[in-house]
Amino acid sequence: MKKLEHKTCSKRILAIHDVMDIIGGKWKISIIACLCSRKMRYSELLHEVNGISGKMLSRDLKDLEMNQLITRKVVDTQPISVEYEISEYGSTLKQLTDEIANWGIEHRKRIFETAE
Repeated sequence: MKKLEHKTCSKRILAIHDVMDIIGGKWKISIIACLCSRKMRYSELLHEVNGISGKMLSRDLKDLEMNQLITRKVVDTQPISVEYEISEYGSTLKQLTDEIANWGIEHRKRIFETAE
């Protein structure tokens, strides 16, 4: 029984590592959460994801697009603009981002109540 539990745990840990490779880092989950609510231009994301640099946003957007979590669309406006949107596949992460946000809200309450 112990060997089966270990194998199950190892398999789950491997899956978690895979997820963290794709959405890990300081900003990717925030970008995904923003795009789950609506499509946004690059400048909107730069403003919305507080603290991210332009270079890091560009890098993370490319990674998220490569992993098919977001789509990038060049809009024929003057000047040309680019819109980012959560993909159908990426929208499967909405529940995860909602749960992370809810946990964060509760954790913040808990910590600040303890500090008082």
